[in-house]
Amino acid sequence: MGLTYQSTGTAAFREEAFNFSADDKQPVIALAGNPNTGKSTLFNLLTGLRQHTGNWPGKTVLQSKGSFIHQGIKYTVVDLPGTYSLLANSIEEQVARDFICFAKPDVTVVVVDATCLERNLNFVLQVMEITNKVVVCVNLIDEARRKKIQVHTDKLRKMLGVPVASTAANIGEGIPKLLDLVSKVVFDKLKPKPVQIKYDKEIEEAVSKLEPKVIEALGSELNSRWVALRLLEGDTTLIQSLENYYGKQHLQTLQEVLA
Repeated sequence: MGLTYQSTGTAAFREEAFNFSADDKQPVIALAGNPNTGKSTLFNLLTGLRQHTGNWPGKTVLQSKGSFIHQGIKYTVVDLPGTYSLLANSIEEQVARDFICFAKPDVTVVVVDATCLERNLNFVLQVMEITNKVVVCVNLIDEARRKKIQVHTDKLRKMLGVPVASTAANIGEGIPKLLDLVSKVVFDKLKPKPVQIKYDKEIEEAVSKLEPKVIEALGSELNSRWVALRLLEGDTTLIQSLENYYGKQHLQTLQEVLA
């Protein structure tokens, strides 16, 4: 991928399924995270007046989208609904999951709260199961300092296998480094290798049997391991989303190979 970034099929799909205009062919950055992590503060800082809101297609959930320029490159940034999970138990969770899964943002920036990092990491792991194009933004670092909390971002990076930046979005601290990491991931100058969560032996054996069937039905369009895990959980919302975004043919093919 060169500096003249261009997306073809993905851009057209985003336009049709996720309410993007035909001009939105620049790299797409998704901001994801739990509520109250400062995610929307970061969005407002990046986009300023270059933002607009509407509803996600077919949903009553607000869609916030804007743009920013970094090192001469224009990026589209989408502020996903704040959720505690991507298991699609609510409309907000489904919207966030489907955008990361089906719109395939060029980078998903997962914003976490430096003052309660442990509580936020479960969400980070869920995102990393869907995509490897992840940057973790440890926000509210100024609040952490006031509470005498020290976050070792380098250790966190090694543990998770993805880039990590610490920020205080309310005062602009750490933003240049964050954007540098985002740019490097977008243009493949930095390739995250997210840690893969290992489950109980029985689950891993079931995944190993199911994953080839998922690949047979869907090819490389989705993370086959993640899809297999969701199917084992009986996630009917994923089946519905496959039909919504890829058509009944994918759903029928998947049902046939699983039969």
